[in-house]
Amino acid sequence: MVFWIFGYGSLVWNFGFQYDEKVIGYIKDYKRVFDLACIDHRGTPEHPARTCTLEYSEGTLCWGAAYCVRGGPEIEAAAMQYLERRECEYDHKITVDFYKEGEDLEPLVTEVIVFMSTPDTVSNKYYLGPAPLDKMAWQIATAIGPCGNNREYLFLLEKALREIDHEDDYVIELANEVRRVLDVVKGATKEKKLVAAPHVTVKDHIPSLQLLPRQETVAMDS
Repeated sequence: MVFWIFGYGSLVWNFGFQYDEKVIGYIKDYKRVFDLACIDHRGTPEHPARTCTLEYSEGTLCWGAAYCVRGGPEIEAAAMQYLERRECEYDHKITVDFYKEGEDLEPLVTEVIVFMSTPDTVSNKYYLGPAPLDKMAWQIATAIGPCGNNREYLFLLEKALREIDHEDDYVIELANEVRRVLDVVKGATKEKKLVAAPHVTVKDHIPSLQLLPRQETVAMDS
């Protein structure tokens, strides 16, 4: 068995499994949305994070990275087991055409695997659905889980898409709104410091996710 997996979220920069080939490209008729709850990576059950999934949108392109795994049955099985565990909050797995950058006439792969979520809050307990930009930004700015904080996930995605020269306007808009929220929070913190006792120090600490080398274990992420 040889399979291809398309990454449009954290898989773009934090793959975590052994692969044989990585190709930058896109799939058609889908767009990123931050409508999926994450309760064990970037958030908690009490304060879920928002991570991205895909939403059908005719005529749009979603850029990312496709990974080919063809290293033999054991390697392929290990990669798929890792992905199934890592992407457990996605309840839907589809196959679509994947197009390589600069080769738009024919798909490079006709059955690339994509993990996504069913957009139904009844059948899919992890689907949060859309929300106003400011509300999503506040949720992302404040959620923290075992893999790090939610805002870092968003900022790393923004950076990864910039590095492959295919920025996503939606991601940029959401990231800028989160930065605005963080500025508001920092401003409120500074104001509290002015009325606090001189010896009290209030710090705003944003932990960083350590991206490990390929040969080491990589923290799973949505």
